[in-house]
Amino acid sequence: MARRPIALLTAAVLFLEAPGIVAVNAVMARFVRAQSMSLDGLDPELLYTGTWALGIGSGALLLLCALVPLIAAIRDRRPGRAGRTLLVGCAVVHGLLGAVAVGLLGWLAFGYLMLVVALIVLTLVAYGETAPAPKPGAPRGEGPEPAPEAPAVTA
Repeated sequence: MARRPIALLTAAVLFLEAPGIVAVNAVMARFVRAQSMSLDGLDPELLYTGTWALGIGSGALLLLCALVPLIAAIRDRRPGRAGRTLLVGCAVVHGLLGAVAVGLLGWLAFGYLMLVVALIVLTLVAYGETAPAPKPGAPRGEGPEPAPEAPAVTA
């Protein structure tokens, strides 16, 4: 199965997306400062700092999400519970952003975000539950023996 290349591609996309998110927030922060924007009387400097903090926090979280499929590909084992939870959360956030992006940015941004969702889900599925190991005496290609049938009850 091609699960290692899928996980490596997922990690690469997430690693490349992290500085992009920080850059977008940097541009937004610069606009906030240049235009002295305020939200309901908040200090514009506070909004500037908050935009930078959101960008850096989002970028760090994306880097953390990218480490999960990278480690899974290196070890060729499925991620742990925390790693799977992190990837599911990342996929959900990308799905929600895709729903918003289609209206604000267009179909190209939506397509990119859905591609990222597909890669994350494909990574999770590729490293899904493993089948039970066959018994040592079983012929090759057969799984474990089926459970014995219950004896018939007679009245």
